[in-house]
Amino acid sequence: MEANRVRSSQNIQPMKKFLKVDNDFTPCPADIGDELYPNGIFEFNITKILERIQTTPDGITVEDVEVLDFPNDFSLINESHVDSTDISTPVILAEISPGRYNLIDGNHRMEKARSMGVKNLVAYKLNVEQHIPFLTSKKAYLAYIEYWNKN
Repeated sequence: MEANRVRSSQNIQPMKKFLKVDNDFTPCPADIGDELYPNGIFEFNITKILERIQTTPDGITVEDVEVLDFPNDFSLINESHVDSTDISTPVILAEISPGRYNLIDGNHRMEKARSMGVKNLVAYKLNVEQHIPFLTSKKAYLAYIEYWNKN
């Protein structure tokens, strides 16, 4: 009879995490020379993300990712820059919607790895709480919260 009380963990779906608007949100400043990653209305300050990873790496997931899992995005590739990239430098993935990660830094490294036949690259994998502070405008922040909660 005891076995009847145990529920299969396969039938339990994790609860979706909803984001609440922080009315005190301050956009991440973009200083001259900072690398920014625009993704539609969302713009992330890559320079400041990398600074945070270097100074406070606790809680940042580092893992190997398969190069073929990320599509070629030739519109973002400066072909003359590909050869000078260092594929040993980790790329950055951001949880752009619940459970879905997008490449926000490292398109050139992915392209170089692809052309060299390299199967995996190291990635910093940032969850939503880790990357949302690096949005560069309040408008983008509010739109992001709405986007996240709809997905």
